[in-house]
Amino acid sequence: MSNSVIQCRCKKETEAEKYERIAEVIEEYKDREGSLIQVLHMAQGIYGYLPVELQRFIAQKMGLPFSRVSGVVTFYSFFSTKPRGENTIRVCLGTACYVRGGKKIVEKLREILGVEVGGTTADGKFSLEVMRCIGACGLAPAMMINDRVYKQVNPDKLQSILEKYY
Repeated sequence: MSNSVIQCRCKKETEAEKYERIAEVIEEYKDREGSLIQVLHMAQGIYGYLPVELQRFIAQKMGLPFSRVSGVVTFYSFFSTKPRGENTIRVCLGTACYVRGGKKIVEKLREILGVEVGGTTADGKFSLEVMRCIGACGLAPAMMINDRVYKQVNPDKLQSILEKYY
């Protein structure tokens, strides 16, 4: 096996190219009833988040009032109007997780990461969020990092869990 370093030759997409891709998505979906949420999901996937300027662009291209687009973006927690970290940490604060120490998990993560709930670390590595329930009540407290669920988490385990993402 060779020890040579493989470098990505991917070209970083410009903002204009991202908007062009989003415009193509809108063109494909704009005449479908109830497609706004799908368009917003895809736009967030392309752009990374949904700043006001992008929301205005989407509203204009879809022929919708800005207030409707903005209302959907701010109503649903899976949409973000600020850049998110490379990894999203979601701590469950549903009843079982809260009672079994979910709040202590949040407090320790705030201390370790140096951010408040809803914030992103200065290095852009992590965003910290809370959620109502992730469906792991029997093994509470639980949290997710991206799509991976961590069960029976305690504050002492957090540092070793986070190290997997550096």
